[in-house]
Amino acid sequence: MTEDKTRDSRVRRLANREGLRVVRSRCRVPEAAEYGTYMITDPFTNSVVAIGLSGGFGLTLDDVENYLSERQEAGR
Repeated sequence: MTEDKTRDSRVRRLANREGLRVVRSRCRVPEAAEYGTYMITDPFTNSVVAIGLSGGFGLTLDDVENYLSERQEAGR
């Protein structure tokens, strides 16, 4: 649990440095497809930057981390 929270915070800080926001689904039903998943938004334009394959939420924390890493590498 603590490791997940630490990783979540680290990924959120990385997104913040890129000018983005990581949003976690508020769904509380473990059987739901979007439960525990994320999306990436641009807080300045209030638009969605990256979503899961099914639309809306759906990105895992690994997906978010990979997206941000690729974005950071492309910017260099």
